[in-house]
Amino acid sequence: MRAALIAHRPSPTSQALAARTWNGTPIEVLSPRDALLRLEEGDIALVRLDIREDLGGIEEGLSAVERLVDQGVRVLNPPSALVRAHDKVLTARTLRRAGLPHPQTRLIEHHREPPELDFPVVVKPRFGSWGREVTLCSDPGELERTLERLSFRDWFRTTGAIAQELIPPLGHDLRLIVAGGSVIGVGRRTAAPGEWRTNVALGATVSHVSPAPVAVDLACAAAAASGLDLVGVDLLPTGPGGFSVVELNGAVDFRPVYTTPERDIFTDAIAALSGCPRPSVATAATASA
Repeated sequence: MRAALIAHRPSPTSQALAARTWNGTPIEVLSPRDALLRLEEGDIALVRLDIREDLGGIEEGLSAVERLVDQGVRVLNPPSALVRAHDKVLTARTLRRAGLPHPQTRLIEHHREPPELDFPVVVKPRFGSWGREVTLCSDPGELERTLERLSFRDWFRTTGAIAQELIPPLGHDLRLIVAGGSVIGVGRRTAAPGEWRTNVALGATVSHVSPAPVAVDLACAAAAASGLDLVGVDLLPTGPGGFSVVELNGAVDFRPVYTTPERDIFTDAIAALSGCPRPSVATAATASA
């Protein structure tokens, strides 16, 4: 049996996951094309295709991964699940059908009048990440100016944007890492001074926290609804004890700070995905050393 991680970008998270083993089998990092050439029936592939850099959709390779499924490769984070996470319109539909709390989300298409909206709203790329092009619009005038600016963006003309109900920002959120149906790590992301968005790419800091059971249950339910095996679930606090699922990330990046110093989150992720018991604290500490 061969084990592979399918990705285009050698992100620190992907490299750390690939540095572990799948039940003793080394994990190769392969492009979708190379995976199609090398993997066979009975092999394992964890897919980490991300949003394109130009925000115009998902990275190339989903059709190759679909062929791997047809060939009998066990694919984790399959194409249909990745699309549900990366396409924010489908994310909203998936969470709504599962009865999970999520900001009201409307599609805005180029060359069409925007739908009737209750302000304030957050305008985002339909396929977006890293906090890029995310804009808070307090009234119709700000929305009009934002859409005029976006009309020059290729991604907006191709895929459109979403207008999402604003959950009043408290300056922080939670990102829970769910692997194999279990939460293996949690980070509280605190926005940079003067910034309302909590993206690390925009200067937010991350610290480990022990989440409330309601947050764990909500993250696991969102992961199950998405069909993803390894996913980041971002929760915004909505008041005392309440949360709303704001994002699903099918190529989630995370770091050791998402768990305690005694554990190795990357070893725990592979263990959860492979169905093996999580290593003891002593073993995990050795793996992270």
